[in-house]
Amino acid sequence: MPTPKTPDGSSARSASPNLPKVSDRKPWKKKSPVEVVFEQAEKLKEEIAEAEEGIKAKRRQLEKFEQARKLFEEA
Repeated sequence: MPTPKTPDGSSARSASPNLPKVSDRKPWKKKSPVEVVFEQAEKLKEEIAEAEEGIKAKRRQLEKFEQARKLFEEA
């Protein structure tokens, strides 16, 4: 038996509380292929920047360990 539709057109969404309301979403905007490529490039730039920060921190830590190693080798 099909569920009866309500006057506002939201039959399944109003019945189940786990699904988000349609009004909670941002309106969908169609993007051109160029916009998609630009967004992907920006995401990659951000990921690279984060990875470089992590590498810099690990290099600093490695330098400290190498300095400690030199101290232990001298003793």
